[in-house]
Amino acid sequence: MAYQLLWADDEIELLNAHIIFLKAKGYDVTSVTNGLDAIEACRNNSFDLILLDENMPGLNGLETLEKIKEITPTTPVVMVTKSEEEDIMEQAIGSKIADYLIKPVNPNQILLSLKKNIHKKEIVAEKTNNAYQQNFVKLGMQISDSSSTEEWVEAYKRLVYWEIELENADKSMQEMLKTQFEEANAMYARFIKKNYLRWLTPGCTDKPLMSHDLMRERIFPLIDNGEKVFMVLIDNLRYDQWRVLSKEIGNDFIIEEEIYTGILPTATQYSRNAIFSGLMPAQIKSMYPNLWVDEEEDEGKNLNESMLIESQIARYRRRDTYSYNKVVSTNAADRYIDTINNLQDNNLNILVINFIDMLSHARTESLMVRELASTEAAYRSITRSWIRHSAIKRLFNYLASSNYTVVITTDHGSIHVKNAIKVIGDKNTNTNLRYKLGKSLGYNPKEVFEIKEPQKAMLPSPNISTSYIFATKNDFFAYPNNYNHYVSYYKDTFQHGGISLEEMLVPFITLRPKR
Repeated sequence: MAYQLLWADDEIELLNAHIIFLKAKGYDVTSVTNGLDAIEACRNNSFDLILLDENMPGLNGLETLEKIKEITPTTPVVMVTKSEEEDIMEQAIGSKIADYLIKPVNPNQILLSLKKNIHKKEIVAEKTNNAYQQNFVKLGMQISDSSSTEEWVEAYKRLVYWEIELENADKSMQEMLKTQFEEANAMYARFIKKNYLRWLTPGCTDKPLMSHDLMRERIFPLIDNGEKVFMVLIDNLRYDQWRVLSKEIGNDFIIEEEIYTGILPTATQYSRNAIFSGLMPAQIKSMYPNLWVDEEEDEGKNLNESMLIESQIARYRRRDTYSYNKVVSTNAADRYIDTINNLQDNNLNILVINFIDMLSHARTESLMVRELASTEAAYRSITRSWIRHSAIKRLFNYLASSNYTVVITTDHGSIHVKNAIKVIGDKNTNTNLRYKLGKSLGYNPKEVFEIKEPQKAMLPSPNISTSYIFATKNDFFAYPNNYNHYVSYYKDTFQHGGISLEEMLVPFITLRPKR
């Protein structure tokens, strides 16, 4: 079916050649000579785009535009005018026109405006499909050839780039990329199995930047350089979510982007405590036993973060002044921002934000949230909507006009789980779906990454025979008892704790205000 255009101009007879040109290109054009007829046409017909003369007798273009927007607010309107006055342009743009053309217009100008405003989505989708197809083999080779953390980071960035680019592409393209992502995670799991324990041995020269290194190697050097640091740790923030958040807050900052490797398990109790203490979990338990809470204990696992930060500052004999706060609601965020000026004298301010982690858990427990965040793209969209409409956007507006160096990071990411694998454990086995620890675990060793000697991974060992196992790819653990119910409940949820690109390769972003 041909696209329907409405062209309103009091000199429409002079535009006959343009109308013939557009009809030859396959468009149906309805022409009127005044604003009232244009409004009536919009009441009686549906148009894909409206070309509107700004200077018509009776109702002028801007007055007609206002009425048309009341009738059909989503139809793109292109203002056509002889006037180049800035005030007219601003009024038109303020009235949410789609485009602005100066008379005399030529046919190609009109055609370009139509392509931008009617065909943009399909043109972009087609070009994106073609570009991904051309890069498919190259990306596959990049995944196959990755043998270092740096190479895996680059491969992961390319996968995320195409995942976001293909959001509106053909389903077939999305399925091809999903398959590549799954293959990448399988190969990344093999890479971690081969290298993770080696990285934690003294003297390892190719260890990547990891959770327990962040404060010492990234935050303290900024402070030593005379910068005041505002560190925002967004729990459970994946790299793809950062990419969409950057579109909301990035315009006001100069951005330096880095990806670091989260420790195992990729769970808050381990990874965030490692960040704030500068120690691996077994070291925390050994050096500060009163600050570590074992899995089987009912006490909250992240109640001692401020004291862990203080212990790290003291251990390096630093004199940094700092604040630590955590917000779990909009009201708490508003109260924090209202008193933020009281923190200006500190070298380091740390704010933990739990929204994305809360969203992840709510998606598991609530059918409504699961429907809202049914896909990776929907999950990203909710994340973007949150930053756009929450008090946190106000925080970044404040930071953009401050003298802080802002750091955005996280403790771990999450993965969309699909495949259940069976595990057997006793009543003391932890409940996480992506990692288990216990003294009598039953599992298929080929399906997991197993660590039978936790001290080699610098992990606590509650019992002498404790071992850890980690799910890889998009697997999750399920018990044989009531297996089918368990699988149907947790399949297609977002989980963390195991080994995947999304969980382990997470953002560390440095922002400096442009002003």
